[in-house]
Amino acid sequence: MEIKNRHVLITGANRGIGHGIAKMCAQQGAKLHLVLRHPDDALKAQLITLGAPAVLVYTADLSQRESVAQLLTQLDKIPLDILINNAGLLTGGLIEGQPVADIYAMFQVNLLSLIQLTRGILPGMVERKCGKIINNASVSAVMHLPCASTYAASKAAVMAFTNCIEAELKETGVSTLCLITPGIKTRMFDEIAVKYGKNLDVPQDSIGPDEYAQRIRKAIEDDESYLLPTGATAVGLAVSRYLPALFRWGVGRRFHR
Repeated sequence: MEIKNRHVLITGANRGIGHGIAKMCAQQGAKLHLVLRHPDDALKAQLITLGAPAVLVYTADLSQRESVAQLLTQLDKIPLDILINNAGLLTGGLIEGQPVADIYAMFQVNLLSLIQLTRGILPGMVERKCGKIINNASVSAVMHLPCASTYAASKAAVMAFTNCIEAELKETGVSTLCLITPGIKTRMFDEIAVKYGKNLDVPQDSIGPDEYAQRIRKAIEDDESYLLPTGATAVGLAVSRYLPALFRWGVGRRFHR
């Protein structure tokens, strides 16, 4: 799918991967619809300067079901072409040490709001016989590490959800793209060492969000169903899938309670 002149909705667009995606889409000439917790005039001006013909900002708290419902009401008349469910929260550490409130908020943002937004926006895409749903699932959807129990569970569910709706959308003109995102140098990536580091030696391999956004661009243009990692992360992903005993052994050597 070509990005130019498409109506693109991005959640969590003010930082990290979402900011990189927003800049990439602006450079491609997309009409941007950004979901943020707070207005950001500087971001809007930046994206217009980069080439976006229009930038609309919607304020919403994706950790609240009612806020997502209000957002969908605002989006009701907009012919969205691409929905990028990017917003996310990180939880981590030994399961008994993770605050229950943090776990509930994380599942709401990472999974439930993603499903709610997709459910609300998808019918219009199907009616127009054109659209793409892009969900950020993370390598944690497949590579299940200690200290990542709740976060990995949310991302595994995102991948399963995306797989299921991909099958449902056969011959509708609407497609999906599941991002199996590797380590991206963002604020959330820095939080991993804080939340996991007490009990797990955390790999530091990462790439920049702008570089990853360009990989996403190519996957959109090529109508890929998955965007898989490369390099050492790709090897780790393959080992976790096809040699799970070896993966668990390697991870176990890096974990200490």
